[in-house]
Amino acid sequence: MKKTNQKAALQGVLKRLRPYTGWVVLSILLATVTVVLSLYIPILVGKAIDCIIAPGKVDFAAIFRIFLEIGGAAGITALLQWVMNAINNKITYQVIEDVREEAIRKIQRLPVSYLDSHSSGDIVSRIIADVDQFADGLLLGFTQLFTGVVTILVTLIFMLTIHPGITALVVVLTPLSLLMARFIAGRTYKMFKLQTETRGEQTAFIDEMIANQKVVKAFNREEINAERFDEINSRLEKASLKATFFSSLTNPCTRFINNVIYALVALTGALVALAGGLTVGGLTCFLSYANQYTKPFNEISGVITELQSALACAARIFDLTDQAPALKETGSGELSGVEGHVDLQNVAFSYMPEQKLIEDLNLQVQPGQRIAIVGPTGCGKTTLINLLMRFYDVNEGSIQVERCDIRTLTRRSLRKNYGMVLQETWLRAGTVKENIAMGKPDATDEEIIAAAKASHAHSFIKRLPQGYDTLLTEDGGNLSQGQRQLLCIARVMLCLPPMLILDEATSSIDTRTELKIQDAFAKMMKGRTSFIVAHRLSTIRDADVILVMKDGHIIEQGNHETLLAQNGFYAKLYNSQFSLTV
Repeated sequence: MKKTNQKAALQGVLKRLRPYTGWVVLSILLATVTVVLSLYIPILVGKAIDCIIAPGKVDFAAIFRIFLEIGGAAGITALLQWVMNAINNKITYQVIEDVREEAIRKIQRLPVSYLDSHSSGDIVSRIIADVDQFADGLLLGFTQLFTGVVTILVTLIFMLTIHPGITALVVVLTPLSLLMARFIAGRTYKMFKLQTETRGEQTAFIDEMIANQKVVKAFNREEINAERFDEINSRLEKASLKATFFSSLTNPCTRFINNVIYALVALTGALVALAGGLTVGGLTCFLSYANQYTKPFNEISGVITELQSALACAARIFDLTDQAPALKETGSGELSGVEGHVDLQNVAFSYMPEQKLIEDLNLQVQPGQRIAIVGPTGCGKTTLINLLMRFYDVNEGSIQVERCDIRTLTRRSLRKNYGMVLQETWLRAGTVKENIAMGKPDATDEEIIAAAKASHAHSFIKRLPQGYDTLLTEDGGNLSQGQRQLLCIARVMLCLPPMLILDEATSSIDTRTELKIQDAFAKMMKGRTSFIVAHRLSTIRDADVILVMKDGHIIEQGNHETLLAQNGFYAKLYNSQFSLTV
C-alpha cells in the first residue's frame, strides 16, 4: 500500500511538471554543462601539477595559462549555476502555484459530503503546510538530484579516460552507499506520512478552537483543550523526532562508506602511480574525480529522505485534488421561464447506506405556493433542502423542476433560480455593499439600498462607520448574529429569484424586527414558490401547505387550521410551544 501511495504521488508530481517540460530540459542541459565545466577544472589542476617537474624546472608560463583557463571555467560555471537555480525556482513555484489553484478550484466543486467529513483545519493544512513542504522537496530535487545524477555520469566518463581499472573499483564499491540510503529512506516514508497527518490534526484543532473561542470559555474548556493540544503536540513531536532521526542516519552512514571507498581508491592509485601507470597529476585528478563521484551519493541520499517527506505531503495534497467533483454533471439543460413547479416522486435518500433517512417521499408543489416544513430535529428537513438544491443527489426516485429532472440540468442553472437564507450566516471579508451584491455583482447602489431597506437592514448599516462601504471581517465578525442574518436576507431580496428557501431565516432576529421581516417576506414570496423550514410554528401559520416530517417521512400534510383540527402530531408540536409549565 505504501509503495502504491508513493508511486501515485510521484505520478502526480510528474503530471504537474509536464507543462514545464521545456524548462526542465533546459535545467538538465545547464546542469550537464556546469558539471562538465566543474569537472574539467581537476584536469587543468592535474596538468598544472605535471608542469612542476623538479626544483628549478617549473613551466610558469604554462601554469599561468592553465590558471586563466581555470578562472574562466569557474566563472562560466558560477553564472550558469545561477541561471539554473533561477529556472529551478521558477519551475518549483509555478508548480506550487498550479497545485494551490487546483486545490482551491477543487474545493469549489467538491461534494458537500467530503467537506462534511473533513475538518476545515485539515484541508487548510494540506493547502498551506503540506504544499510548502512539497515545494522544499521539489526544489531540492531539482537543485541536487539532477546535478548529482549528471555529476555521477560525467565523472564516470572522465575517470574511464584516466584509468579504467581503478574506475571499476570505484563503480563496484560506491553503490553500497546508495543501497544504505535506500534502505533507510524506504522505512522513513511511513514516519513522514504520520508526521504530516498529525500536523494536519493539530492545525484542524487550532482552527476549531480559535473559531469557537467563546464556546470554549463559556463551558470552561480551556484546561481540557490545552491538555488535548499538548497530547497532539506531543504526538507530533515524537513523530517528527522519529522521522528526522532515522532520516538523518542516511548522511553519516553514506559518508562513512564513501570515505572508506576514497581511502581504498587512494591506496590503489598510489600503488599504480609507483608502478608508473599514472602521473602524480593524473593521480591527483583521479582522486578529485573519485571524491566528486562519491559526493553526489551523499547529496542524493539526503535528497531521498527529503523527497520521502515531500511525497508524503504530495500524497495528501493529491488526495484532495484528485477527489471526484460533486455530483458529476449528468446533463446540460438550462432552466428558463421558471414558474415554480416542483415535484418529488418516490424520493429515497440516506447519507450512509446502513442508516435510512428519507424513504418514498412524494410531494407536488404548485407555482407560488408557500410550503412549510416542520418536525423534530433530525427528521430530514434540512436534508430535503439539500436535495432540492442538489447538494446531494437522491438515491432513488426523482426531483423535478418545471417537469425537468434536476439531474438533467446544470447545477448553476438550477441554483440561480433559488434564493436561500440559512440559519448559519456566511459573509466574506469585504464591504457591506459587496456582501449584499454577492448574487448580483452588477447591481446598482440604488438596488442594493432598496434591498437593504426591504430586509430592514438599512437602518443599522447607516449607523456603521462607513455605511455601505464599511469593511467586514471574515464571516462578519464585527457584526451581531442578527445583523449578519439581515445582510443575508438583503442578499436574497436583491436577486429575487422565482423560488425561495428559508431555513430558520429569522432565528437570530429580535421579535419586533422579525414581524417586519415576516411582512417583507410575505411581499417577497408573493407569486414565488417558497420552502420554509421553521421551529417556531407561529411563523408559518399562513403557509399554503405545511409538511409535517418525522423519521424521513411526511406524516401529515395540510394548512394550519386543518392540521390543528386533526389533533395529530402537528397539533402536539404547536400546542407544546404555547403550553405553560407550572
